[in-house]
Amino acid sequence: MKPEPTTASHPAAILAIILVSYFMILLDNSVIFTALPSLQADLQLSTGELTWVQDAYTLVFGGLLLLGARAGDLLGRRRVFVFGLVVFSIASLLIGLAPAGWWAIAGRAVQGIGAAIVAPASLSLLTASFPEGRERTRAVALYGATAGIGASLGLVIGGALAHWISWRAGFFVNVPIGAAMIALAPRFLPETGRASGRFDVSGALSATLGVGALVFGIINTAVAGWDSPVTLTTVSAGVVLLIMFVLIERRAAQPIMPLRLFRSRRRTGAYVARFLYLGAMIAFFFFTTQFMQEVLGFDPLQAGIGFLPMTAVNFAVAMSIPRLAGRMPGSIPLTAGILVTLAGMFWLSRVGVDSAYLTGVALPMVLIGAGQGLAFAPLTSFGIIGAPAADAGAASGLVNTFHQVGTCLGLGIAVAAAATVPTTDSAVAHLASEVSVALTTGSILLLLALAVAARRTRAPRMAVPVPQVQEVR
Repeated sequence: MKPEPTTASHPAAILAIILVSYFMILLDNSVIFTALPSLQADLQLSTGELTWVQDAYTLVFGGLLLLGARAGDLLGRRRVFVFGLVVFSIASLLIGLAPAGWWAIAGRAVQGIGAAIVAPASLSLLTASFPEGRERTRAVALYGATAGIGASLGLVIGGALAHWISWRAGFFVNVPIGAAMIALAPRFLPETGRASGRFDVSGALSATLGVGALVFGIINTAVAGWDSPVTLTTVSAGVVLLIMFVLIERRAAQPIMPLRLFRSRRRTGAYVARFLYLGAMIAFFFFTTQFMQEVLGFDPLQAGIGFLPMTAVNFAVAMSIPRLAGRMPGSIPLTAGILVTLAGMFWLSRVGVDSAYLTGVALPMVLIGAGQGLAFAPLTSFGIIGAPAADAGAASGLVNTFHQVGTCLGLGIAVAAAATVPTTDSAVAHLASEVSVALTTGSILLLLALAVAARRTRAPRMAVPVPQVQEVR
């Protein structure tokens, strides 16, 4: 194994490249939301097709993350990091040029492949570049904060670009950013050695296909109901494939998801809490932007600006986390963050056709933004803390896997819940009721996340050293 990493020669540049790249791929989780109505009208998409514009990305992203993490271990993390940026940037360009819905959905899937390579490599490169102690704790806290800030700021950027230019501009903007990171990464990022081993292809395929079938079945309930043969078949197939995935991982000599990582109560709790938390947040993003535009009459720019109460508070709170990391147990900001988010989500779920923006949307968003700022950094820290050095890449992959799969399944569950609202004469009233039901569903997911976090993520302090990423020969 390699010796303990020393302080990086260009720490500011390394941190900037990693965080900007991670921010870019997370940005595309949310930049699309405020542009949804204009994208749907431009490409003439049905509600189901519109959902898949988002889910094609998160599904492939989440399904291939573990394989992407393994690729970094075997081929060198900087090398695969740059390759992932190339794939992501090219896919972004193709989506911006999309002439039809199928093109945009396919492009989003390819974009997810690039993101699945970049995300785990970025977290592994970060822990490899900063030694244990204060520097690494701060870097990991900023990485976790980037997850919440990227999701929030994407809404504002997406709305502004959709209003002033086009929904396509939200994807074109990735091209110059990606090109800059591709040029800078080989110059500043350290390369890790290649470990001997092989890819767990059967594990990756069973995981991706299993989650895909499950999400497809849940989304299909919005159209055909739970008793539909298609729904029953796909949901059953998804469950069977995921069971097969666990069995494959138990027997695999070099699994993409070492089951031993789940022996830690804190890591397992962090993974499950992240899954539930992101499932709730995707419902918030997806339905709140539609409420502001279709019920309150906002244009895309106004909707993007409408998210500023959450974005500003999220940023301010997230920036305070690195200073708090060494002063209190990480379970305190995590539990408090989920609780505050739950309060804001439940408040927002009470919206209706007569709701005012200030009291019905903006004030609840302040709570949601504060909760995000508190929760994301400890969720990331607990997901990788204490993992053996040989499993650092897999632990990093699992953090992002539960993040993306949570958003994918969460959106499917929220859409299915919203579909239970009876049709009314007023389309606006119907949409307002759908938003209320979807956000109530999100509140239930947050309540479950709170229970998991309170019971399973208690830790001494967030400053407990994060394991170094070492080469395994």
